[in-house]
Amino acid sequence: MAMKIRLARGGSKKRPFYRIVAADSRMPRDGRYVEKLGTYNPLLAKDDESRVQMNMDRVNYWLGEGAQPTDRISRFLEAAGVMEKKERANMKKAVPGKKAQERVEEKAAKAEAAAEAAAEAKAAPAEEAPVEEATAEE
Repeated sequence: MAMKIRLARGGSKKRPFYRIVAADSRMPRDGRYVEKLGTYNPLLAKDDESRVQMNMDRVNYWLGEGAQPTDRISRFLEAAGVMEKKERANMKKAVPGKKAQERVEEKAAKAEAAAEAAAEAKAAPAEEAPVEEATAEE
């Protein structure tokens, strides 16, 4: 039997509350489980002690039996110091697509060209100004 340590959702709509359970991986998320190992209340502040509560003796027992923790549970265990931190894939989902990157580059090029034109326009009247003053004095 492939065991997992995972979250089983409880609570009402928009008020989540989770049980940390040891369950057969073939069972549904909120279905039958073998043992309740703790609770997780995401509505509490992150520094609140009662946000994540686990029976560490039983968690260590199930890990010793070969139960695989889910990603969220492994993060809880890393924070508790039971597991060593592992490297996770950074999916780069926030990076814009090719077309958006091209538009940003085009916009930057236009802004740079406008800045150069403004700099040239500023420099040109400064050179012409003394000539105009000399013609005005005559």
